[in-house]
Amino acid sequence: MTLSRRGLLGLAGTAGAAGAAGAVGAGRRPDGSPPPGRVRTGFERLAADGYAELAGRRVGVVTNPTGITADARHVVDVMHADERVDLVAVFGPEHGFRGTAQAGGSEGAGRDPATGLPVYDTYDRSGQRLADLFTAAGIDTLVFDVQDVGARFYTYVWTLYDCMRAAALAGKAVVVLDRPNPVGGLRAAGPVLQRPYASFVGREPIALAHGMTVAELALLFHGEFLGSAGPRLRTVPMEGWRRGSFFGETGLPWVPPSPNVPTPDTALAYAGTCLFEGTTLSEGRGTTTPFEVVGAEGVDRRWAEVANGLGLAGVWFREAWFTPSFSKHAGKVCGGVRLIVHDREAFDPVRAGIGLLVTARRVWSGFGWRPDRWIDRLTGSDRVRTLVDAGAGVDEVAGDWAAGLARFAAVRERYLLYP
Repeated sequence: MTLSRRGLLGLAGTAGAAGAAGAVGAGRRPDGSPPPGRVRTGFERLAADGYAELAGRRVGVVTNPTGITADARHVVDVMHADERVDLVAVFGPEHGFRGTAQAGGSEGAGRDPATGLPVYDTYDRSGQRLADLFTAAGIDTLVFDVQDVGARFYTYVWTLYDCMRAAALAGKAVVVLDRPNPVGGLRAAGPVLQRPYASFVGREPIALAHGMTVAELALLFHGEFLGSAGPRLRTVPMEGWRRGSFFGETGLPWVPPSPNVPTPDTALAYAGTCLFEGTTLSEGRGTTTPFEVVGAEGVDRRWAEVANGLGLAGVWFREAWFTPSFSKHAGKVCGGVRLIVHDREAFDPVRAGIGLLVTARRVWSGFGWRPDRWIDRLTGSDRVRTLVDAGAGVDEVAGDWAAGLARFAAVRERYLLYP
């Protein structure tokens, strides 16, 4: 007897039968529709249409623990149990199909114990190597269903990009099932990547906080960057999601999309505080509140005082003490700040992150950048680093990226699917 994936993930709820109609979602009304106010994901809409988009196709799905229905069943389990879907392979991104690997890692290949399906590892594969993987798996159509967090350097959107390019090389179609941008997606923010700084934390010139969903990004990737090198693409939008809605307003269950993004509050701060990954300070990995606390040995209460003095909208900074269990400063007592977001609509995580970089450099003599200049990959150029080193303030740093952001915002508008 094998454990269900739901048991492995520790998610609550009773599975119920998949049913001939492929019904998904808790709290449905007698006609099978979701309750008012709840978002229907792209997967739900695909299932409600009888998987017509996948008819007669050998299907592979790129997903992880976030690929669940509204009643906490995994989409792989649901599709595998439905005779209308010929699901033949699963592909895991960074952190793996089950999400057990830490940053910069994956779970490798194997078999899913719940379904017996082969699981392939996409991490660190792109181009022809990834195309060959799709060919070896014997798929016709690749389905992408992964929850993003809204930041350019969160690698799932580049897994999508790499899969689109590789699918085109292998002659495979791509279907992107949409999920909410958990931090609202009302606007783009932060610097736009410059191509000489491209990497797996940013392949193409989009804003640091892109303000888009994965389906919108797929359309932008196809229209702006891939063109004739792109695959046959179909997106399945959500129903009921409005731009500016935060994850808690969707009525959907939250599953951590990676080990260090445990809650929607983490995602809210992530686009700003992940910049500390490029410094000698801890970004809170190894604590119960990663990316909501930042600090290092030797930092004291002055940092919170100076950061609050910036008067940044929507956020307060509180003195914090923590001891990471792994990653930077593991086992050492760190002083630093905790972000308390009191107005989500006004809060700009990228400005907050820059504000913390600027003030950390001012109040702590031990401040430094990682020797590999990872900060340049995260921000998309060397401009943030050089401006902060020159003593620039938040407005001066943000002003430096304003023109590029305005150009991206104009392009972004053409691909938005939701009001």
